[in-house]
Amino acid sequence: MTINSSARPERLFRREEAAHYLRDFWKIQLSAGTLAKLAVTGEGPEYRKSGRTPLYPQDALDSYAQSRLTKRVRSTTELREANFS
Repeated sequence: MTINSSARPERLFRREEAAHYLRDFWKIQLSAGTLAKLAVTGEGPEYRKSGRTPLYPQDALDSYAQSRLTKRVRSTTELREANFS
């Protein structure tokens, strides 16, 4: 495997840092414990492991957050319609 030295390294967050990132940047309230539970059920963001430590790539956290958000709407009617389609 060749490593490209000019490539920017992937930003990885430990579970507690990932929870803070989701709260501070995306305003999604998840605790580190909830992320751990979601990792067991397969419903959370993708992660890597280094030994016993789960590491969440920033792009995986961003994708996960975007998947939890609805599309932009102008009214509650639009929101209701978006949820049923």
